Amino acid sequence: MTLFRLHQPERKIKSMTFVKRSISSRDIAQFLRYFMASWSYFWSGYLIFAICYSGFHWQWWPAKMAGDIVGWTLNYLLQRYWAFANRNAKKREGLALFKYAVLTALNFALDYAIVGGLKHIGISPYAGFFISAGFFTVWNYFWYRFWVFFGKSKGGNHE
Repeated sequence: MTLFRLHQPERKIKSMTFVKRSISSRDIAQFLRYFMASWSYFWSGYLIFAICYSGFHWQWWPAKMAGDIVGWTLNYLLQRYWAFANRNAKKREGLALFKYAVLTALNFALDYAIVGGLKHIGISPYAGFFISAGFFTVWNYFWYRFWVFFGKSKGGNHE
């Protein structure tokens, strides 16, 4: 009996590809920029939450929403134009913004489930912010790096 193999030419993958390699100093610098941008998102949102929740005595979720709106805006700008900057970013601005919005919607549901669930069992939403932020620090880095802001530029930085 003869076995036949169909020859299929290699397909070029246009989306992300994972290649085993060591972590470079560029990767570390990018992660540090990402972390600082995320830090500014967290603290700006946390400050607005604290003012609205404790100062104005709003319920936790509208206070958190006010903080998130400011935080999401600041985060997008810093991640897009600093942490994951790319010379060809303008060509894909609409796509990156769409992907960011999709991920933010998913994150919104997860974040409010985390903070609301913790509040339901008696944990302060202030503590919930920190617990949620720990999860999203890792979660968002990979989504931003390999999907939202992913792209190759000719002769430029890797997004």
